[in-house]
Amino acid sequence: MIRRIINKALQQHDITIDEANILINSGDDCFDELIQAANTLTRRYFGNKISMCAIYAAKTGPCSGDCAFCAQSAHHNCDVASVEISALNENEILENAKELWQSGVNRYSLVTSGENLTDAEFDRILSIFQRLNRETEINLCASLGSLTLDRAARLKSVGVSRYHHNIETSRSYFPQICSTHSYKDKINTINIARQTGMEICCGGIIAMGETPAQRVEMAFALKELNMDCVPINILNPIQGTRLECQKPLNVDEILRTIAVFRLILPDKVLKFAGGREKALGDMEYSGYVAGINSLIVGNYLTTPGKSVNQEIQNLEVAGYEVTFDRK
Repeated sequence: MIRRIINKALQQHDITIDEANILINSGDDCFDELIQAANTLTRRYFGNKISMCAIYAAKTGPCSGDCAFCAQSAHHNCDVASVEISALNENEILENAKELWQSGVNRYSLVTSGENLTDAEFDRILSIFQRLNRETEINLCASLGSLTLDRAARLKSVGVSRYHHNIETSRSYFPQICSTHSYKDKINTINIARQTGMEICCGGIIAMGETPAQRVEMAFALKELNMDCVPINILNPIQGTRLECQKPLNVDEILRTIAVFRLILPDKVLKFAGGREKALGDMEYSGYVAGINSLIVGNYLTTPGKSVNQEIQNLEVAGYEVTFDRK
């Protein structure tokens, strides 16, 4: 049964939710075959090329949302330094973006905490994007929480070509993760951003206590929404959050999940995002064999990552080619 499902995917036929659930719950005896199938699909659509993006934390600090995983939630007791948009150094951001572009980073995103920006905050972010668009060659992304159609159009007008807004988890598990906004709110923002012609970067976090079936549910939701890029985060339990004691997934379960995502989303960019370093350790680069073909480099919002040079060296040793597109 498992081999029949794998062969169906390799023959470029969509697998069903029931079939994906069989794969994600499959045993060790079919693990290697599943990973190899995912690798075959990744190479078919993307070769051995890996693209890189980076983020800049343009606003950090207490957020009114009660997302169970987030160190920036005002509902948690975490020591997170606050950065205000009014205090940003535009020249520093521009130099950072130029340096990353020269290093091979394809996309650059300004990311802010909070559900909504004030008008003054949004205008300042817009001004920075205008300069980035005018003075650099890097492709621009934004992750600014909820959007109105007017704000989305203004972002597009200053060169932002992709909007990032994770659904975080499946619709059925979302109420266990957040109560201050809804899954429907997430979808609404995604639809608004898409109306302006921006690409959509949207994924979620695994290992938050969801079932394997709920991971499959999330993957099919992303497929239905036809996302352009799907970031896969792995929970990094942070002290002071509601999920600080969450039991981690084992490495094989993480890799199996990535492989099933690839079989569900064969031609979509699957991006390694936060938590991979801690969750996978020395096995991190097995994620590329399992279906990953993109990654976020550098630091995340509140946790450190590896340097760009470190990532590139490791990727090249593993036989991958870093690639990027001019805007």
